[in-house]
Amino acid sequence: MLILIAGPYRSGTNDDPALISQNLHNLEAAALPIFRKGHIPIIGEWLALPLIHLAGSTRIGDDAWQEIQYPVAHRLLEKCDAVLRIEGASKGADEDVRIAKERGLTIYYNTEDIPNAES
Repeated sequence: MLILIAGPYRSGTNDDPALISQNLHNLEAAALPIFRKGHIPIIGEWLALPLIHLAGSTRIGDDAWQEIQYPVAHRLLEKCDAVLRIEGASKGADEDVRIAKERGLTIYYNTEDIPNAES
């Protein structure tokens, strides 16, 4: 399965780079266990951040950032099979879960619930 990891990125940080970095680390911490279960983990920021930079963003929340940040995850959901929603308040991640449910995707709330991929 292709599994989108959704959780806080900017939420609760007041745009503090150290807190944002910690949130990204928390998202990424779920990726290796998913991979080891035989799936492909994906985090929207892995794709969005380079595009945001290329679009000329100069600060979090500017027009280029808004154009790309959330639409990347929404487009990814068209290709994903499931979502892992990690802990933490996040309107963006909640929206990802809402969209995923509309699409009939499976939502997991911890990596232990994700089954091993079939060989």
